[in-house]
Amino acid sequence: MGSSIAWHLKRDPKFDGRVVVIERDPTYARASSALSASSIRQQFSTPLNIHLSRYGIGFLRRTQELLDVDLGLKEPGYLFLASPAGEAVLRANHAIQKGEGCAVELLEPAALVQRFPAMSAAGVALASHGTANEGWFDGPALMQAFRRKARELGAEYVADEVVGLSPDAVSLRSGGQIEARAIVIAAGPWSGEVAALADIALPVEPRRRSVFVFDCRETLPPLPLTIDPSGVWFRPEGRFYLGGTTPADGNDPPAAPLEVQHQEWDDLVWPVLAERVPAFEAAKVVRSWAGYYEYNTFDQNGIVGRHPEHESLLFATGFSGHGIQQSPAVGRAVAELIVHGSYRTLDLLPFSYERISACRPIRELNVV
Repeated sequence: MGSSIAWHLKRDPKFDGRVVVIERDPTYARASSALSASSIRQQFSTPLNIHLSRYGIGFLRRTQELLDVDLGLKEPGYLFLASPAGEAVLRANHAIQKGEGCAVELLEPAALVQRFPAMSAAGVALASHGTANEGWFDGPALMQAFRRKARELGAEYVADEVVGLSPDAVSLRSGGQIEARAIVIAAGPWSGEVAALADIALPVEPRRRSVFVFDCRETLPPLPLTIDPSGVWFRPEGRFYLGGTTPADGNDPPAAPLEVQHQEWDDLVWPVLAERVPAFEAAKVVRSWAGYYEYNTFDQNGIVGRHPEHESLLFATGFSGHGIQQSPAVGRAVAELIVHGSYRTLDLLPFSYERISACRPIRELNVV
């Protein structure tokens, strides 16, 4: 998010300021973007999320031209599976998506198996398949490309840590201070901690997620990114597959150590995979990693725009697992807000901070 904002600012011909990106960890070893499964979808329940990701897919298709990078974008779609208990929600989400012009289709169990013969329809009442504009890409490469191109345009990257924050300046651990007309809090999972330096309550915290890379003995026909009714997800990745799930209730504390929860594979992920795709019964984990969601505990949607009392402070955080796919659109929107005083491309006002203080959540039902 920070590098996307920096790149968009430096590209705007009406911007004549200095851009400084303060990065506590320039290796990005713990950055969510570097540890993301890096997927993009249109199947949300919130129209604004659909608009953000629709802009994102268009941008990703042009990264060779815009950022001089090939992200290996693949678009086999997303497949959401619903149990009988979840069928009504899936149909309601589908209606919203169709109303927004998304390329999605509903599949009854027999049609699901016919379309994806490697898959079992056990326990599935209905499926929603995105037939276009959904897939996955090289997220770390996007992050590095934004950073590289922003620096080429003159953005400065400072390896330091913000230890003090006011509406017009930041204090650094090294002892320096930087004054600014606009300060954007885009610190990913740690955005809540940074905002607290200015006594701002921002409901964003790190939530650990484990990703497992596994092998399958059989060669299977192409599969989309699939979300089981249990919450377990999987998708192809080269000759392997990626998979994971939301931690069990009571095992999702904030800021847990970035250590893979191997028991999740044994207890939660593999049993579901083996039932959903019988060939996965012989699946073998070949590697794994853990990363943080920048989890918005208020409503699992992004928090974007100005602070209502301190207009020089802005937010771009809290995307709860779908930030990397929305980084092109949010980067452009925040740059427009800084340079022009208002949104020009997409109106992100519904995601403003005011909804938190007013207790008006925008619930995203399709959180993966």
